[in-house]
This record gives sequence, C-alpha cells and structure tokens, in this order.
Amino acid sequence: MTHIHARARRAMFAPIVFVAAVSLALSGCSTDSQAGATEKDSKKVTLVVHDSFPNKEFAAAASKATGYDVKVISAGDGGELTNKLVLTKGAPIADAFFGVDNTFASRVVDNDVVEAYVPAGLPKSAADYAFDNKGSLTPVDVGATCINIDTGWFKDRGIAEPQNYEDLTAPKYRDLTVLLDPTASSTGASFLTGTVSEFGEDGFADYWQKLVDNGARIEQGWTEAYNGQFTKGGGDGTKPIVVSYSSSPAFTTNDDGTATTTKALLDTCSNQIEYAGVLAGATNQAGAKAVLDYLVSSEFQETIPDAMYMYPMDAEVKLPANWAEFAPMPTKGQLHDLPSAKIEQGREGWLRTLSDKIGL
Repeated sequence: MTHIHARARRAMFAPIVFVAAVSLALSGCSTDSQAGATEKDSKKVTLVVHDSFPNKEFAAAASKATGYDVKVISAGDGGELTNKLVLTKGAPIADAFFGVDNTFASRVVDNDVVEAYVPAGLPKSAADYAFDNKGSLTPVDVGATCINIDTGWFKDRGIAEPQNYEDLTAPKYRDLTVLLDPTASSTGASFLTGTVSEFGEDGFADYWQKLVDNGARIEQGWTEAYNGQFTKGGGDGTKPIVVSYSSSPAFTTNDDGTATTTKALLDTCSNQIEYAGVLAGATNQAGAKAVLDYLVSSEFQETIPDAMYMYPMDAEVKLPANWAEFAPMPTKGQLHDLPSAKIEQGREGWLRTLSDKIGL
C-alpha cells in the first residue's frame, strides 16, 4: 500500500506517482501484451504494485534472481490497484500483482481476476496469513494500521496525548487529526474496518461524523497524509495525529536509533495483510509464478522492514534491532479486526454509508 503506508503502505521514501504517469505506464504495458508472443517477450514479465513499493530495486533484484526481465509498474494506492485489476479483467495490465490487502482481497478472488498458485519455497509461517486453502493469493507481508502521534508536539504544549478512538473526538484534539479516504486507500480502508469492529455497523459512521465535526482532515492516500500533513512526515505538516502503521515510529528515530519522536496508539490498530497473485489471462504465466517465488524468498523478505516498514510474512527473518521497542505489533487483545467474510459482506455498504454521511 499497505501503502503505505502503506503502504502503503508506507515506504517512507515512496515516490508520488501521478495519475498521468500511471496511465502512460499502464497503456505501455497493455500495448506490450497485445504485440504477440516472441522468444524475447517470453522473458519479459510485468508486476503491478501499489505506490509504496521499491520498484527499481525490486526489478533489478528480481530480474537477477529469476532470469526474467522483470518490469514493475505502479497503479496507485491499494484500493486503486484493486479497482484497476478488477476493471481490466480479461485484458490484464500485468502478469502478476502485489499490494492487494485483506480488506480488498476477496474482491479480486470473487471476480476471478487471479490464477491460483502456491509459490515454491513458501515459508511455513505463511499459513498464518493464508487467504484460502486454494492458493488464490500469496501473503507477502503483514502490518497493523494505527493512529500515530507526534509525542513532542503534545509535550511542548502540555496537552495529554490521546489514547484511543474516542479521544480523537474530544475538543482538545480539534483540527489535529489526518485520516485517509477509505474509498481510495487500503490503509484508510483498514482503519475503517477497525472503527466498524469497535463501534459496530450501526455506530461507525456516527464516529466518523464526530471526527469530521472535530476538524479531522481526510487525504486521498498515505503519502499525502503522512508526508504532506503529519508534523513528523518530513514536510511542512501541521497535524500531530495521523493514520499510519505500528511500525512507523521506527522511521522517526534519531541518528543512532535510540529514541523516536512518534508513537503508535496500539489500542487503535487493525491487522493488514498484503497479498500477491498471478493474474488470470497473463501473457507470461511462468514468469509471473517466478516473480511470486521471489517475493516469498528469504532474499526479498529480508528487505521488507527497511523498504516498506512492514513485517515479513516469513517469521524466520531477523528484524531490525530497534523494532522490538519502536515498531511493536499490537497484541491480539488490542487489535480491532473482522473476519474476511464479514469484510466482504459489508465493505461496499460501509463505504456507501460513509460517503453519504460525510461526503467522501
């Protein structure tokens, strides 16, 4: 995305990919796929990702590891990526994809967008995050979307830090919060799921209305929210409260990594699992499978914490030394999750309700 934060979700150095650039990239890919197969084409494979992915670094490493000429193209945040995969069913824009999360996963499966495949060398720990027993999707990483705060901002002003969902609607936190549009952002959709879990299907929209009435700003995606509006996002942001990830405080550490300037509120978190898959009708099915094999390999899994600030799906991967202190995963008791079937059943209705309520 998760973008990402991400993810997405999420790569703190993620480039902003403008719509025009995406359109050109996707157009170019489509043209390639229609050109007819040749021996040279059989070595080309295209991976479409969300805009919080290290495209160039991955393309170079995956090409070397697989022997294919791997091309990586971006298609927006996780929600946008999902929509594009569904809308281009029958004429896929790539051979494989990465970055559809557990909020939107059922949409690509139920619309027959994917070709089931279980990668070679899939770590045992992947079973904890399996979408189904058919191998429809391959889990690649996991994280937790949570409210993050700039701890120094509150200390400097003598204002108590917020602790939970309800606190964000209090007058003393007026005009301080940045949210993400759940209709476009997978990170925003994950936060929405958490509020449905906390306040119920009859209460979540009222909670969002209270947030908006208390001056919460809603941005299109993670990059705009964290890098653009958050006080610790590296820009000129003025908001000390933002939706991001439990691992984001590991990004705001000092030079020697002994202290951080932000905190994730672990009682406001929802799990986010990011999946990859082979696209049905892909020009290069064998190449797509080789790319998925690489995504779950130890070589790539070891890059995930530093590249995308997510937890590798492979539990054997050693995490950065300061993650235990600055990037803790919430406990099961702290998480506000919902079963995937309930998300699938309710997702579109929740988004419509929220759009009607606050005008997204």
